[in-house]
Amino acid sequence: MHLTLPEVRRTEPFLLAAKAAIGACVHCGFCNATCPTYTLLGDERDGPRGRIYAIKEMLESAAKPAPDLVPHLDRCLSCLSCRTTCPSGVDYARLIDVARTEVAERRRWTRAGLLRRSLAALMTRPHLLRLAVIAGRLADQFRLPLPRVLLAAANIARQANPARGATDGQLVLAPEGVRRARVALLLGCVQRAVAPEINDATVSLLRRLGCEVVVMGRATCCGSLDHHLGHEVRARRLAGQLVETLRKAQQVAPFDHVVSNLSGCGAHLKDLAFHLQGIDATDDVGAIASRIRDVTEVVDALGFASTGPRGVRVAYHAACSLQHGQRVRETPERLLAAAGYEVMKPKEEHLCCGSAGTYNILQSDLGERLGARKADNLRRTGAEIVATGNVGCILQLRTRLDLPVVHTVELLDWASGGARPLALGPWHMGDA
Repeated sequence: MHLTLPEVRRTEPFLLAAKAAIGACVHCGFCNATCPTYTLLGDERDGPRGRIYAIKEMLESAAKPAPDLVPHLDRCLSCLSCRTTCPSGVDYARLIDVARTEVAERRRWTRAGLLRRSLAALMTRPHLLRLAVIAGRLADQFRLPLPRVLLAAANIARQANPARGATDGQLVLAPEGVRRARVALLLGCVQRAVAPEINDATVSLLRRLGCEVVVMGRATCCGSLDHHLGHEVRARRLAGQLVETLRKAQQVAPFDHVVSNLSGCGAHLKDLAFHLQGIDATDDVGAIASRIRDVTEVVDALGFASTGPRGVRVAYHAACSLQHGQRVRETPERLLAAAGYEVMKPKEEHLCCGSAGTYNILQSDLGERLGARKADNLRRTGAEIVATGNVGCILQLRTRLDLPVVHTVELLDWASGGARPLALGPWHMGDA
């Protein structure tokens, strides 16, 4: 497939990346077989192949996105299951990212555009988000009549923990025993407001494994959420600020790794060299991006030995941004098994749970269907606990499962002598 760009846009790096992606597509349709929205809807326009044709036409014409095209682009979860499946190596992320930027720019002052910008502004400010979570839980408790978008948000807020974590600040914490590594931990905008216990467990585990942990409590948002909404200017500004913060911290003492325990943020951070190309202030961003690691990658490299619970059945849900975005697939399951858990694999593990950042709020109907499908597959494993590597997936699944859903790192911390995960409550196994 060939993309002919308008002459005035033939040097734009992001469009050139999109052109290369389209050029690799042989329109075989294998991608549709693993696409969540095509699986649900069976519409070619709601699968990667159909979206690629539509994006090609939009970019070639340089025209305003057709009204009948936008809903199909909005329904894409950016799960990147298609990228994993594609035999030709089409980097679909470059296409959907460019398309969303084009759409966002043209609907900036529409109701849909303002809603998306408001969500991004709220969710990237932890203090405001905590207040919003509390308000959402009250609205849910008193069953206040709310518009669909706010109702979906309130349903998610019911599963959140808007407390302040023990490690929610700018801290330098010494390792337990001999120092083996020095790492910077990014707390995440949403996570520190809805599940701070994940960061606490991460710090506990890394210190036990010999890490000096620099908690980056003052670090800004990485820009991931804005990026996936098509707000590329704000996304690049936030990412640039984060890189500058990390650079200054590096000058004090170098990091071996920059750790993220949010798979969505991690996937975006590992790709910062592409997103921030051409910005003079971040000319060494590649060196920082090369140090980004998911927490399970760091734990695996350090070596993990369990002293905790045994024989607990754990269903592992592979977050899309971890298995497809970062291509970290086997490591979390291997660590859980090493910790003594019996790891259960659900059917359709490649399919998204429907969280996808703000997707379960903005596309609540499809998010609900995907969440119910994923919950059913997890339930059928017979597991007692569900583990995953992304806070969005955790909240999404908690609304649909009567099983505790926790972050993988919480179970690893517990197994190695740390605190029992908060979501487990009183637990009947492994307490001895």
